[in-house]
Amino acid sequence: MPQHHCDHECNGHSSLNDSEDLGVLYSLFSKIDLGKLECLNEAEEGSGKTVFKPWEERMDMEKFVESDCDEELLFKIPFTGNVKLKGLIIIGGEDETCPKHIKIYKNRPDMSFDDCVAEADQEFEIMQDSTGTLEYPLKIVKFSSVFHLTIHIPKNYGAETSKVYYIGLRGEFTPTNRDAILIANYELAPNPAECKQGIEETMTHQIH
Repeated sequence: MPQHHCDHECNGHSSLNDSEDLGVLYSLFSKIDLGKLECLNEAEEGSGKTVFKPWEERMDMEKFVESDCDEELLFKIPFTGNVKLKGLIIIGGEDETCPKHIKIYKNRPDMSFDDCVAEADQEFEIMQDSTGTLEYPLKIVKFSSVFHLTIHIPKNYGAETSKVYYIGLRGEFTPTNRDAILIANYELAPNPAECKQGIEETMTHQIH
């Protein structure tokens, strides 16, 4: 069930307070590698990327993705570092085009629709929410170190196609500093020239 974002546990669901703080909390879209993001079964190529946008633009109905030949959509979302995911918001389409159920998988970048028969890391029913004020909390223990997220929409409320206007992700981002790792490895590796110089100095010292 969707829950209100707060510092204590609460039951059921309620509306999030529309504030500037939420714009900061739901800023993980900026940590998505959009150039590599894929959306399978999108009617218009590249439209799946447009639903990951700033919180204040979530009500922009000119940007959306609609499924093509049936109601299924599969978002394959790579991040530019590691993410601890805590919550998700989704604004679906009007009436029966709104997604009804979603399945979420972590760190499985090569998934296809056929792979979605596997057990999801988390799944839940989606309620129709035209304002983006219902949050679906994620299991932080399972989503504490995520470099790739897959979101599968298997069905909607009865229409032939599904439509999504906005997907918001809340959590913490940690950059992956590969350059620092490479530098550290380089510094740890022995330098042949320095080794040769050390041997020569040792031999000279022994002779004298």
